[in-house]
Amino acid sequence: MNLENYIRDIPNFPIEWINFKDISPLLSDPKAFKESIDQLAVFLEWADCVVWLDARGFIFWGALAYKLWIPFIPIRKAGKLPFDTISINYELEYWKNTFEIHTDAIKKWDNVSIVDDLLATGWTALAATQLVEKLWGNVHSINFVIDLTFLDWVKKLDGYNINSLLKY
Repeated sequence: MNLENYIRDIPNFPIEWINFKDISPLLSDPKAFKESIDQLAVFLEWADCVVWLDARGFIFWGALAYKLWIPFIPIRKAGKLPFDTISINYELEYWKNTFEIHTDAIKKWDNVSIVDDLLATGWTALAATQLVEKLWGNVHSINFVIDLTFLDWVKKLDGYNINSLLKY
């Protein structure tokens, strides 16, 4: 199945000059969604847990955690988690934000796979790796549905195992 057929371009969203890659068609087709989960699961075979990123990354975590029978761990925007957290600031293409994770979310030396829908600048993925490593987790892999290869994320994530289903 060609998953690229289930991604639509939305020009100038959310702001001028951004060509948004919309995963809604993939999510609304059960066969395409299942295929994306099956393909992502291959990248996570040796993971002890899966970390998902707020907001669209969480669409994939539940299915992956269930399929692989491993714990899922949320990394959310500031103020969304109810227990003790650590936090880190990060930048996106068009704004700044803060991620948090529960302090007891990861066991020391756990092999952690990070999942998100899109790799653009690499800032959110880098923030997630730093949170995992602050809790003494080992970043096993960072996994995406879409990788925007024309953007310069490589230097930020050099040395990490990066996987994606689609490259643009």
